[in-house]
This record gives sequence, structure tokens and C-alpha cells, in this order.
Amino acid sequence: MAEMTLIQAITQAMDEELARDKRVFITGEDVGPRGGVFRATMGLFDKYGADRIVDSPLAELSIVAIGIGAAVAGLRPICEIQFADFIHPAFNQIVSEASKMYYRSNGQWNVPMVIRAPYGGGISGGLYHSQSVEAFFTHLPGLKVVIPSTPHDAKGLLKSAVRDPNPVMFFEPKKGYRAIKGDVPEGDYTVPIGPARIARVGTDVSVYAYGMMAHYATIAAEMVAQSDGIAAEVVDLRTLLPVDKEAILNSFKKTGKALIVYEDNLTMGYGAEVAAILANEGFEYMDAPVRRLAGPDVPGVPFSHDMQEFFMVNPHKIADAIRDLAAY
Repeated sequence: MAEMTLIQAITQAMDEELARDKRVFITGEDVGPRGGVFRATMGLFDKYGADRIVDSPLAELSIVAIGIGAAVAGLRPICEIQFADFIHPAFNQIVSEASKMYYRSNGQWNVPMVIRAPYGGGISGGLYHSQSVEAFFTHLPGLKVVIPSTPHDAKGLLKSAVRDPNPVMFFEPKKGYRAIKGDVPEGDYTVPIGPARIARVGTDVSVYAYGMMAHYATIAAEMVAQSDGIAAEVVDLRTLLPVDKEAILNSFKKTGKALIVYEDNLTMGYGAEVAAILANEGFEYMDAPVRRLAGPDVPGVPFSHDMQEFFMVNPHKIADAIRDLAAY
């Protein structure tokens, strides 16, 4: 085991996949000598050269379009979108082409590509560098949507995404890039896309989260355990599509109380799908209303530090929500 930050684990996963499979290449804005805006590809250009670490124009549509074409032709592209906020020009390519290619061709054409994008707030990035866009893409059969919360999962899930025969959206909580640290096994391993992870075992309240919020939820669960004796179970969803209904319901059977945490706007966020699963298939286990804790319904995360803190969900807000639900 070696302790790594989230971003180090992501870099190592790409490095190992580039070495393992000559079909793998990376393309995106500033991914070459500069190593990307967050330095996720630092050192890879010198190691693998310009043919496999390809600096792109400032045109997200072309980054994804090139990735789709290369994937159909038999390569394994990793397309980096510098910020998830910038993915919208490529929305049609992802929605109408990448996600539907296998279905429209009756299984004749695969699109084995990964689209990586840092998402979320907390870095004083303002409106256009802080968006959570995952809910847009979890509506699309044909895509897989993955959001890790630990370095171990970041490396293992990214390696699985590169090897997957179909397109994977791989969103990374950028506030956690260097803030989240953890042990990562040395050598090759994968984490399967699909199953959720029980980040903390508990019996009183189930907390469902992903990305930075799963990290915060685990901290909050420890806080309420020490201060209030509440045993909160934290379910790190980590794969948003396909949905791990079994893990969601199994935890709910134990606790009867559910808190769903995400940093996106509350209305129509991914948490609504989890709430629907619990209401539809877990009603008999329900001991309290299903609660959601998310960002407010405003156009974006403010630049002002104080306003950003008001918008963002944090461990203290999660701990308070757990206490309220446990007392219901």
C-alpha cells in the first residue's frame, strides 16, 4: 500500500493503462507538457510522447468527437474536459452519438472511451468552474457514470472505465483532488463499475452520497457517533449509472431512515432517483420521511467565499441533518 491523494491515484491509473495497452491515449486541453490544469497528466507527455498525450484545441465538441471516432476505430481514448462546466458544447456528441452507438448499430459498434471531468464547487471557482453536471448524464441508457470518493476507488474505477467496451463518464470531485488521501494498493487492480461501497457501517440512519459528499458524510458520521451515539451508515454510491438498487435497499432495511446528500441543486438532482427507489421499493422499511440535503436552487456556486460556504454542503450540515433524522 502507498498513501496517495485522489489526483495522484488518477494519474497512476492512466499511467498504468497507457503502459498496459498501446491503444490507450489521452486528449484534452493542456494535457501535454503542462500536465493539465489540475496536473492530472503531469509527466505522461514526457513518458509517452505527443502521439499518445495529445493537446487539443479549446473545443470540447471536437475533443469528444475525436474520442468517439477513435473508439469506433478500435482505440481507447481518455478525453479530458478541463472543467465539467465546459462539457456542454459536447453534449450532443455524448447524448446522440456515444451513448446510442451500440444500440443503433445492433451491437456492431462499440465506443470504448472515457470522458474525465473535474466537477463541483469549493475552490472559489465561481459560476463557470463549480458546476455539478452528473444528473444530466444519468438519464442516458448507454452511458456509465462513475464518481469516486477515495484514491483506492479512483484508481480502480478509472482502470475499469478504460477497459470497458462502452462509454464511461468519469467525474472527479476537484475539491478533493489533494484534500482526500488514502491507501492505494501497488500494482494492477480494478474496482468493478456498478456496486456501491459501504463506507461506514451503521444501524440508525442510512446516508447516501458520492464524490466529495461521500467523503464529508463519512466525517459527519464519525462526528455524530462521538457526540450523540448515533450509528450512521454511509453508502458511497460511486457508480451513479447503473444504479446499485440492492445496496441502497439493503442499507435502508437496516435503518429505516434515509438521508441523501449531493452538492448539486436540490431540485431534479440525482438524489431524487435514490429517493424514488426508496419510496417505491423500500416503503415497508420506512420509519421516517426520506430526506435530501443538497445545494440551494440558485444558478451556480457564488465566487464570494462566504456565499460559497452558504451554498456548499459540509460535514457540519450533514451531521445536523443526521441528528434531525435520527430524532424523528
